[in-house]
Parts: sequence; structure tokens; C-alpha cells
Amino acid sequence: MPRFSIIVPVFKVQGYLRECLDSVLTQSYPDFEVVAVDDRSPDGCGAILDEYAERDQRVRVLHLAENIGLGRARNAGLEQARGDYVLFLDSDDFYTPGLLAAVADRLKSAEDPDILVFDHVRTHWWGRGGPSDASALLAAAGQDVFSLRESPQYVHLFLVAWNKAYRRDFFQKHGLRYAPGLYEDAPVTYRSIVLAERIACLNRIGVEYRQRRQGAITKTPGRRHFDIFPQYEGLFAFLEEREDLAWARPLLFERALDHMLYVIAREDRVTPSDRAAFHREMRAFHRRHCPEGFTPPQGPRGTEMRLLASTPYASYAALRGARGVRRVAGAGKRRVAAKVSASTQGAWYAAQSRLPLDPHLVVYSSTHHAGVSGDPAAIHAKAREIAPQLRGVWVVREESVADVPPGIDFVTPGSRRYHAVVARATYWVNNVNWPGSLVKRPGQVHVQTHQGTPLKYMGADLLGKPGARHGFSVPKMLHRADRWDLSLVANRHSELVWERAYPCHFTSLRTGSPRNDVLVDAPAERGAAVRVRLGIPADDTVVLYAPTRREYRRGGHVDRIDLARFAADLGAGHTLVVRLHPSLASGTARGMGLADLHGRGVLVDATDEPHVEELMLASDVLVTDYSALMFDYANLDRPIVVHADDWGAYAASRGAYFDITAEAPGHVSRSYRELAWLFASGTWRDEESTGLRAAFRKRFCEFDDGRAAERVVRQVLLGESADGDEGAAASIPRAADGSARLPQYS
Repeated sequence: MPRFSIIVPVFKVQGYLRECLDSVLTQSYPDFEVVAVDDRSPDGCGAILDEYAERDQRVRVLHLAENIGLGRARNAGLEQARGDYVLFLDSDDFYTPGLLAAVADRLKSAEDPDILVFDHVRTHWWGRGGPSDASALLAAAGQDVFSLRESPQYVHLFLVAWNKAYRRDFFQKHGLRYAPGLYEDAPVTYRSIVLAERIACLNRIGVEYRQRRQGAITKTPGRRHFDIFPQYEGLFAFLEEREDLAWARPLLFERALDHMLYVIAREDRVTPSDRAAFHREMRAFHRRHCPEGFTPPQGPRGTEMRLLASTPYASYAALRGARGVRRVAGAGKRRVAAKVSASTQGAWYAAQSRLPLDPHLVVYSSTHHAGVSGDPAAIHAKAREIAPQLRGVWVVREESVADVPPGIDFVTPGSRRYHAVVARATYWVNNVNWPGSLVKRPGQVHVQTHQGTPLKYMGADLLGKPGARHGFSVPKMLHRADRWDLSLVANRHSELVWERAYPCHFTSLRTGSPRNDVLVDAPAERGAAVRVRLGIPADDTVVLYAPTRREYRRGGHVDRIDLARFAADLGAGHTLVVRLHPSLASGTARGMGLADLHGRGVLVDATDEPHVEELMLASDVLVTDYSALMFDYANLDRPIVVHADDWGAYAASRGAYFDITAEAPGHVSRSYRELAWLFASGTWRDEESTGLRAAFRKRFCEFDDGRAAERVVRQVLLGESADGDEGAAASIPRAADGSARLPQYS
């Protein structure tokens, strides 16, 4: 008997069916059967199913004599199921890699709950969407097992069949079956979750929910959407027979009304000519089933529910229209207010710009105002230590304010003080460009620290890579870069690249990378302390995996490694620490399995760690693809493995200044099998690896000597001479009074 029975009802999806079946049959977890139900599909689906069944014994096909619809096709498949757990998958959707293994592990840890719920992502014809509305609930559940009565908020989980694994004997015990018609998921989902004594969640995206451009029944207007009423009538008939479920009636009544109000508001479901009739059915349902003492929720939806019992359709339509007018009017007022505010701020900024520059004021920013990090943070910390007369103020966007360390002065973009600071600061220190709306005053000095040594194309070199520069303008970027005065470099390679990629007026300073000072000088105890904070055993070999984003894939995320498999193959005594590229931190990448694996202790998700330098100190080896992190990590003189299984696609789409596979800092793997072998055999830290790393360090860690931040503070902010400092081969042009003599651009 298999662990899972995956029931796939099939009707008119021949263009999507192979992708659906392949996503199941290529899962790393093999103990399952596929029960494919051919609902008398008039296209080539039946033949495709037979083809798959012939070559894979896990696929069984049930050809129906007549078309019976999605719900009853699921029931037919259920009759043939033999697995411990039943999962339903619509035949135009598909599973994400590793889902079934994650489901099996979570079921084991939860001791076989009645229902396991996992996440999904909407995949539109133009690309993948963002995180689902359920992601926060799933994350909050963690490893708990609960009932809906204990945790009623989970009634808001997505109302579908295919985001759950049902214990088959639970399904059979309660006679759960899908009714014909649209919205067939509602009664089964709600009956099951109120009956379940033990529900568990898996914080992992398991299904790519395809949003078809055309052909989706739920987005085809017509009378079929009135099916929602008999579906909910059946659910409430069941509830009213069960006095022990009286607690659930208000909860599900609110959900039913919310669902109906959602449907009537959709132009792609209920036609204007049918809305009055649909509204009458809603009012009738309300009269029949409203529980005594029912209290609608707060907000606009609650207002609609309160008025439903007594308000005719004409008043309801007027209410919605008025609300729409208020929204538009409100938006207009906000726009006017914003314009007034911008005008006032502009006047304030102009007034501040007429005041003298403050020679002791330095304004810092990192990664588009994301927080206190990177080279600017290292420079600021050193300035506080050796030049307390300098006042450093950070620009930090509002959502990152909570992460600002105590004692750090900061302003938020657009605020009154922000405009005063940027108008009067003598020094601006940033690792990306400042907004184009800011004007550089004569006497202000812009210090560009960059974000590491460049491997991939940057700046003007992207003009020949339209996919890589999608969404931003290279000419505008270069116009902002025209304001740079000083460009900090860690090696001659960077110096040449920045001067080519940014053909602007600046002076290159061979200072080294300030953020890397800690990698050169940090005592061993600091890395040990980070391990303790992350819960990593002191004696474990820590493998830091840091992949970068891909320009050839919309959204930038590509799973190049099965993380669960890699963690398992590393074996006991190893801890896998994963840090995604910052641009992927808030998307769906972590929901594809990373968050779940972190929650179960399979690995450590360190994507949110503010200081990547600490992760490097805590690790024993770096595995990356093409991340600039490798250039920084080389300062530690610890092994580096480059996993380059898609180097050709990456280099073609983004462009690269040299072939990292030919001039690597360590061994290169071109498949997962090679990567696993490097670690299983111990080759990752052999003599050849040491030699490759030494050559790489000589080339790319040329000016990193642990004094970069001090060098910047003394030479740039304090105006001290660079004489005798071998690390700074380039000097800053200075006037007779010692001040920097730099080109000015406005």
C-alpha cells in the first residue's frame, strides 16, 4: 500500500497535462500512486494518460464513460485510491520539486494528523506571483498540531482541495465526497476542517496554481456561479444535524457570506444582468442560516454583511458604487496631499541647501536604505571610534527602522530632517546610487563603496544585455553616478571594471573593502559566538550556501540544488546554512522549501541575518554559484566550492568579466552529483583547492589588509595624508588647505 494516492481529474488540458504528471513522477519521494481520472476529455488527454501509465507502473488511469465534472471525477478517483493519504491535484497545475518528501516528513513529525495543509503560488501566464495570503498563517503554525475549534483563524486557509493531504481513513470515516457543480471545494473543505481533531501545516509552496489566460471555468461569467448556493446549503444542512458542531456555525456562516460577496463583486463571474437575482439568493441564505447572535467582522465586508438582511439590491449596488466613489475621491485627496507635501519638502530642502555645509556631518546609506550594513556600516563604526567629532546619520526606510542598532542616529526618506541632513552633509557614503532628486552641492563629497568585486556585468556594460537591465535605465543610472567623487576598490580588477562600467568623473581609491576588515582581523571567538546564536553545534562543519539571482528567470529565483538532499548527503556533523540573495528574501523563494526545512531543523535559513560577514566567520566552507560573496570570503582563506551547473545560461543572460569556472577560487561542480562527491570524498579541502584559493586571493584580495575602514576615515573624512600607507596606491587630489579638490556635478 503506497503512502500517498494522488488523484488527478483530467478534462481538456492536453497542453498542460505532461507538465502536471512530470512534476509528480519526478518527485524525490517515490512511495505514491497516481490515480488519473479521464473525465471523458474530448482532446488528446486520454492518450497521454495511457502513455504515462504504460511507462510508469505508479500511474493508473480510469477512463469514465461520460463527463461527470470535476467534483465527481475526484470521487471516482477516491474509490480507486489505496494510499494512507489522499492528495488532489488539478491537471493544469503542478507540484514543486521536493514537495512529497516534505509532506512525508511533516506527517511523520506530526504523527499522522487528519489533515496537512501546505502553501501554493499563483503562476500567471506572464509569470509567477508573490506569496499567498495563507503564507503567514502557515508560518505561524510552525510544528504545532491543532483543531479548528482551538485555532479558529485557520478557517481562512485557502479554500481548495489541492493544498491538503487527507488521511484516507479520516476521509472515508466521515463520508466526505464532492458535489457536482462549481465551488465544490467549499463544503468538503469546511466539513473536513471542523471534523478534524488534528490539523498540521507545512510552510512550503507545494503547488504552482496556474492562472490560465482563458478557459478557467471559475472565470467564465454565467449562471453556473449560482452553484455556490446549493453547495453551502448542503454544508449548513450537515451542520444543523450536528449539535456538537454548533460552535462552528457562526465561523462558517461568516466565511460563506464572504465567499458569496466576493463572487457577486467579480465581473468575470456574475454578469450585471444576474446580480439582482444573485443578491436575492444571498439574502435568502442569510435569512435561513444566520446563527443567533452572529456578529459580522469589522471593516467594509462586515458592513456589507450587516446590511444584507434588510437592504435590497438597489441599495446594495448604490452602496458599492458610493464606496467606489469614496475610494477614488480618497485616492485623489491623497494624491493632492502628496503633491502639497512634496512641494513643501522641496521648499524646505531648497532653504536648507542655502545654509553652509556642516564639515562634521556624514550621511550614510546601504542597499537602497535597507539598514545599517556593508561597507558604509564599517566606515561609520570606525569613524565613531577614531573620529568622534564626526556626526554620522543613516538614511533608513520606514520598514527597516526596527532593525537599526541602538545608538545609531537615522532619518527616514522624505522626512523633514532627511532633507536637512542630505542638504548640509559634507560627506555622502553609499554602496549604491542616491536618488536622482537630490542635488549635489559644491563642496559635498560622494563616496561610492560598491557592493563587492564584480563578476557579472554592471553599469554601461549592461547596455548589451537587455534582459539583465530590464526595469531600469542605464543612462539615468550613469547620470546619478556622475556625482561620485571617490570609488573604493579592493583590487585592480575592480578598479578597471568600475572605470569601464561607469564612465564618469571619479577617483579610484585602492583602500580595500571596509566590510572585509572583520574577515582579516576577527578573532576565532567571534565566529563561535555566531554559531551559538544560530544554534549550530560547536564541532559541526558549517557549509554556507549562498546562491545569487538569475536574470534568465522572471523573479530571479532558480532552485539549482535540492536543499533537503544536500543537507542529508552532507551527513551527521555538518550544518547547512543558506543565505539567499537579498533581492529574493521577500518573494516566493523561501516558500519553495527553505522556510519549511529551517522550521524542521534540517538546515539554517540565514537570509535575514543583517551582517553576512558574521555568517562567513561562522562557516568552514562556502558553496556558491556566481555570488560576489566569494571574493570577500577568500579573505578568510577557507575552502570555496563553485557550483556552476548553469554557467553558460548565466553568462549569456547577465554577462561576466571573466570565466569563473576557469579561474575559480576552489573546485568547480557542474552537476549535483559532482557537488555531493566533492564533500563525500573530502576533495573540497584538498591540496589542489588550497592552491586555487591562494591564486584567487592574490588577485582579488590585493588591498584587503584589515585597515580599509580606518584608511577611508583618515584620508577621506579627516583629510590626513596617505604617505607611508602602502595599501592606498591612489591619492585624493587636495587643495593647499588640505581639503579634497574634487570635480563637482549637479
